[in-house]
Formats: sequence, structure tokens, C-alpha cells
Amino acid sequence: MFLCFGAAILSLAVHWRVTTTQQQSDNSAPNRKFPGSIGETAFGASTTADESIPKQDSDRKSGIVIRNVARDTAIPNNRRFVGAESESKENRNTDTQPKSFFTQFSTQQKTASKLGGMKMQVVVDLSDRRTYVYQGDLVIASYPIAIGKKGWETPTGSFQVMNMQHDPIWRHPITGKVFPAGSDSPLGERWIGFWTDGRNEIGFHGTPDIHLLGTAISHGCLRMRNSDVRLLYDQVKVGTLVTVRD
Repeated sequence: MFLCFGAAILSLAVHWRVTTTQQQSDNSAPNRKFPGSIGETAFGASTTADESIPKQDSDRKSGIVIRNVARDTAIPNNRRFVGAESESKENRNTDTQPKSFFTQFSTQQKTASKLGGMKMQVVVDLSDRRTYVYQGDLVIASYPIAIGKKGWETPTGSFQVMNMQHDPIWRHPITGKVFPAGSDSPLGERWIGFWTDGRNEIGFHGTPDIHLLGTAISHGCLRMRNSDVRLLYDQVKVGTLVTVRD
């Protein structure tokens, strides 16, 4: 009987101890924190969750934020400044361009007016086989030519344009053979006569034989490319001065 009573008392003591230990464990669990749980410092950090972050670090972070904000707000100001500067440059260009354009246009008009009032003349230089077109003292065009061969030299002196023809017909001065107008005509597409002895005439004319330009090959006339003689035809008129010199 005593043994049963002692066993019962021991069982109650063990049960009480176990219950007390479990209650203590349950009471302490909410205050404990395990590594990696919410509220803990991240892995590798220098402080724990229960420690406060030093004020110096907080101030440093705050200072960084302030400096970033300052840089961010400075950018729009710079953009506005650049925009204002470019706008002022555009305004200056807008102000100066019309003046420059009208000045140039006025100068061109004055130059054209002066040239328009100057007389046109043609100078033939037999030594360099070229014809020069002058407007006043200004050379406005120059063309290569073929000149009269030996025995049929191109006459020198001062003359005037006497007659002008499109698609001229040529009569050979020796044989009297007549060559009709056309692309193969010895006189080419234009004739500008400036000399005559009452029977024969000498003048500028085109030629299909452009490889002979620069030589002394003609019967006294001045041969030119058809494209050049067309230009010369438009630059002169009856009465234009023609000077032929050695």
C-alpha cells in the first residue's frame, strides 16, 4: 500500500515538472529570434535586429539623398539654360540672315545692272587659238578655235559683226561646190560673219571636225564647236565689235 502511494506521489511530481518546463518554454518563445527570420539583420550585415543603426550612417544616407536631389533638380535648370541659349542664337541668326540675303541680292542686282550697261566685244587671239568674249573689262567666256592656214590667214584688225545665220549653206571658195546645211555641214549650226572683200566672207562658224580645233587649217574663218558657236551667237549681235590680233 505504501509502495502504491509513493509511486503516485512520484508520478505527480514528474508531471508537475514537465508541465512547468513546458510553460516556461512557451513563455520565452515570443521573445526569441532565430537567424534569418523577419526582423533579423540580413546575412553579412554588421548589426543585429535589436541593435539600432548608428546616427552617423543615417546622416550619411540622408546626405546622399539630398545631393542626388540637388543633381536631379539642377538638370532641368541646365536644360532650360541651354534651350534659352540656343533660342537666342536662333533669334540672332534669324535677325542676321535676312540682312545678309538682301545685301547679297542687292549686290548682285547692282553688279548685273553695271554689266548690263557695258558693251559686249569679242577678241580673237590668233597666237593662243582662242576667242574671248568681254563685257566691259570682264571676260565672261572663252572658246577654243581653229584659224586660217598659211596662204589663207585670218585677217587682223578691228571689225564688226555683219551678218548672222542659223544653219548656213557653204560654198567652197575654190571649187564653188555648195554644201547644204546639216549636221555634217562644214559651217556647222551657226554663222557669224565679220569680214568681206565683196566676194568672200570670213567669220565664226561651227564644225563637225572638233579634233582640228587649235590648229591653222581653215580658209581664214574661225572654226568652233557647235555648242560653243551657239553660245557665242546668243552673246553677240550685228554691230558687235570683233578685234583680231596676232
